[in-house]
Amino acid sequence: MKFLRELLRKNFSTLLSMLLLVAVPLVGSSSLSFVLYRNQQLLENLTTGQSLFYFVIVGVAMAFSLVNTTAVVLITGFYLGWSGFPGMVVAYALAALVGYQIASTLDHGKMLAFLGHFPKVDAVMKELKTDSWQLIFLTRISPVTPFALMTFVLAIMRVRRGPFLFASVAGMLPRSLFFYWLGTKAQDVFALLKDPGTGTTGKILLLALVAASFFGLYYLFNQALKRALSKSAASSTTAP
Repeated sequence: MKFLRELLRKNFSTLLSMLLLVAVPLVGSSSLSFVLYRNQQLLENLTTGQSLFYFVIVGVAMAFSLVNTTAVVLITGFYLGWSGFPGMVVAYALAALVGYQIASTLDHGKMLAFLGHFPKVDAVMKELKTDSWQLIFLTRISPVTPFALMTFVLAIMRVRRGPFLFASVAGMLPRSLFFYWLGTKAQDVFALLKDPGTGTTGKILLLALVAASFFGLYYLFNQALKRALSKSAASSTTAP
């Protein structure tokens, strides 16, 4: 209980932000659906300038967790087709960078400083940072992992910006390509958002991505723990 009280006292703003990043997309996606329902022609026949503006808006919205990333991919695929996919990738990169900067600004290293009081946890976190590219990629490929929340978590871990950006985009591509394809094939955007209709093959693919993420992360944490314990044992042995 003392640990929890101290965690809340020293990291309240960080934990509150993480909670909001989970809850807000539900409201945002519902609002987006309502807007499209009232203005079904809103995203049809966009000019180049309007398309660029759209991708900036959805990139910032995803960074602030205002909309669910899967809903954005489905809608973009439905209205813009494959010509809009490069813009979707850029929007993901923008969302990742903006989210990273926001999280770093809000946290100021407080969470890592707090974890520094727990040597074993701190040691494992440091070891995980050596596998940052794999860690980021595995958190991104899972379709059930909240995009903005994981951006926040990875940012407060102080992973380097370059690997964070490239691994984030690479990790999002498998599931994004699948949902974007579903969007391009749909006949009704509202039926699509309600039930993407992934089919048996799609469900197997999504399950495989979730499994790959889970077991991959388990392996990384396990290896990081072993390295941390090994270094701790070696340091104890060499200490006078």
